[in-house]
Amino acid sequence: MMHAPIRVITVEREYGSRGGEFAHDLAEQLGWRLLDAELVSAAAKRAGVAPEMAAKFDDRLDPWYYRYGKVFWHDTAYQMTGLSEEQVFDSERMLTLIREEILEASKQGNCVLVGRGAACALTCQPGCFHIFVYATLKAKRDWFTQAFPKQAQHAEQTLAAYDKRRAAVIRKFYQQEWCSRGLYHMLLNSAMGTEAMIACVGGAAGLEISQPAAAATSIGPTGAPC
Repeated sequence: MMHAPIRVITVEREYGSRGGEFAHDLAEQLGWRLLDAELVSAAAKRAGVAPEMAAKFDDRLDPWYYRYGKVFWHDTAYQMTGLSEEQVFDSERMLTLIREEILEASKQGNCVLVGRGAACALTCQPGCFHIFVYATLKAKRDWFTQAFPKQAQHAEQTLAAYDKRRAAVIRKFYQQEWCSRGLYHMLLNSAMGTEAMIACVGGAAGLEISQPAAAATSIGPTGAPC
């Protein structure tokens, strides 16, 4: 069976697994574009809002009372305010714009997309390879304690809250389960380290990665700032 060559890689990750760092190193070694916070900035530009404002909606749903009210206001609210739906910026609008950016990036190819439902947006699209990075609770807790020592006592609650929020966004917008194995071609435990992870991806995706990361560091249980 012939498969389209891989030109897009998506990286979803548990908070604290250092999957974002892995994605950065992977993009660097491939010589591809990394689209992480860049997706948020691009969405802000499309909407004509400040990047700082867009960042407040990143990986978040609108409050329940806003979503509840929007159901009833949808037919009249924008007429009453004189605004079109495209002129109202909220998390739903943000996610719609980010999906447009993801689809556009996939057409251009040679990019690594981090989180924000990219695997869902590009499900079954030829030339895409989807990865989920996870870690043990101890590894994530150690990373969090080192990165945020003043909040160390709340490590487990914060780690769980971030992942719960990401899962809720994907469930609401894509009707998919964020950590469902069926969405991904490869699940990677970050304890194996960046170089091993990149080598695995290169082999599985049929990509040649000739140069090891000179500055790559282990992202195992000892952890370092992500």
